[in-house]
Amino acid sequence: MVNEFWPGGPKFIRDAAFPIGTDAVMLYDFVRQCTGGKICDLGCGSGVIGIMLALKNPKVRVLGVELQKSSAQIARENAALNGISDRFSVTEGDMRNFKGLLPAGEFDLTVSNPPYFPENSGRAAREQSLAFARSEGACTLSDVCSAAAYITRWGGRFALVHKPERMAEAIYTMHICGLEPKRLRLVHHRPGAAPNLVLIEGRRGGNPGMSIEPPMYLTDSEGNDSSDVKRIYHRP
Repeated sequence: MVNEFWPGGPKFIRDAAFPIGTDAVMLYDFVRQCTGGKICDLGCGSGVIGIMLALKNPKVRVLGVELQKSSAQIARENAALNGISDRFSVTEGDMRNFKGLLPAGEFDLTVSNPPYFPENSGRAAREQSLAFARSEGACTLSDVCSAAAYITRWGGRFALVHKPERMAEAIYTMHICGLEPKRLRLVHHRPGAAPNLVLIEGRRGGNPGMSIEPPMYLTDSEGNDSSDVKRIYHRP
């Protein structure tokens, strides 16, 4: 089944292991405009983030890195569906082997929507493909940040989305890997609710100092789409 993101917008094949979630879309929106250069999506799944960034920025080239063969193939098919196979490609492999898999310092922007839950936390799915997407059995937060630091050029950016309960760990891990956190934004379902996502962007070799952006709400107090959601999803 093919889903159209909004009328006339990106099209994606439904992938059971990597459905189009709010987290991927929020990360896509959080990333500042990239008018050219190269982007890498670590753990790209079905290619949602990288494809949307490529469609938004016609001069960029995007490489997705994906461990699971089936999802990597869906990502390629999604790129073809959206007419960007010439600018979006996928490397199949384990990002933990980044030195043998990917070029050093090649990318202007690296993004990742990594697994959220530690291995053996009791929150992993039983099916292997879902387990890899949700828990850290195949890669940890440290693995992702280490790979990002290796492939991102000096002065380039790395952005990720994660769970707020691991925000301190994410900030610390980025810092010790040389990806100095520079921007942070929390995402809430509605005003007054605790945040359910955190968006962080770091700079390779950046100086200390991080700006905290206004929170994003998915709905207003009455449960209607927020202005940000209407803007992102092109809803009236």
